Amino acid sequence: MRSCADVQVEKVLPLTGCSFALFPPQMLNVERVRALEAWLETTNTKVVQVNGQRKYGGPPEVWDGPAPGSRCEVYISEIPRDAYEDLLIPLFSSVGPLWEFRLMMNFSGQNRGFAYAKYGTSAVATDAIRLLNGYMLEPGLRLSVRRSVEKRHLCIGDLPAATRQDDLLQVLRVFAEGVEKLSLKTGPGIDGVSAIVTFSSHHTASMAKKVVVEAFKKHFALTVSIKWQTTEKLNPNEPQHPQKPPKSLPLPPNPASSPGGPPIRPPGFCRAVGGPRVPQQLHPSCSSSFCSQGHLLFAGSPVMLLQKLCEAVGVGQPCYEMQYSHAGPDGFLYFTYKVRIPGITAVFKGLVTILPGPNAGTMEEEARRAAAQQVLQRVYNHQLTS
Repeated sequence: MRSCADVQVEKVLPLTGCSFALFPPQMLNVERVRALEAWLETTNTKVVQVNGQRKYGGPPEVWDGPAPGSRCEVYISEIPRDAYEDLLIPLFSSVGPLWEFRLMMNFSGQNRGFAYAKYGTSAVATDAIRLLNGYMLEPGLRLSVRRSVEKRHLCIGDLPAATRQDDLLQVLRVFAEGVEKLSLKTGPGIDGVSAIVTFSSHHTASMAKKVVVEAFKKHFALTVSIKWQTTEKLNPNEPQHPQKPPKSLPLPPNPASSPGGPPIRPPGFCRAVGGPRVPQQLHPSCSSSFCSQGHLLFAGSPVMLLQKLCEAVGVGQPCYEMQYSHAGPDGFLYFTYKVRIPGITAVFKGLVTILPGPNAGTMEEEARRAAAQQVLQRVYNHQLTS
């Protein structure tokens, strides 16, 4: 898969309202995929793929029950990787009508081992936990069913002391959807300023959690922290959704930037975070980016910056060779890369991780962006010489 101008990735195969990527095909259980296809067609069930998950309902086409409130969702884990909606939806519908079912998916076409089922009432969700926790879906494989904690609050820390609430609210509404309100916290034990942000749903909060840190770093050279803020008291008699370990993996590009143009910035944008920190003297190889504490903080596309840098030094255009490696158990996609620059003998090699995207083209660009970012960091550390 080699090209100086483009990176080729296998196309996505549509499947009755969802999509399976044939990348690589040997990872899929073909019989299970065919069983799913037949079930979708026979039952006329509609599922759609959105942001790394396949969703049924929310609500379904025919729904005459109440709208779900709190504690109506269960978290399902220990799902076999080749088990799909044709097995899971009928099973969880046997307890009561499903308002929504979401199966987390890898780019490979396998599931990620967990899903969420939402019912019309918390009583039905309780029945699902009681009846299906420990259910043997396949010999030797038992499902884990717990109450889902639908967290809608994020704590954003390490904000500048001069942060103003209204300005920060505008900033977040550019970077993320579903921002309802926020409050600022200061005091002993808090570095700088922290903000507690309330979102309209767990989904919108999850999406924001993936992009906010990178967005602040990209547009303001500002490193903030972000974590879930727990506001709901848990029932000690029920098994709960286990907390995931923190990740230090690349985040997707900021969706709030206008294509081909500068990021959208509302009034007061720079006041909220103090504006980009431009160093007094840039490193010779950092003329198009911000440098801080020995790390590159890119003000534009890493691919474009690397191209411009190579043009300035006169070593020719970078040639990217990207190769899909595997999908991790957490749903991240791993790519190896080789970047060759004609005027340089050494070949830049490495491994990058990205989140699944809406299509092959988006993921292709993100993998190349991550590779270019690593190459630029090495150039900064070691200087670019022909």
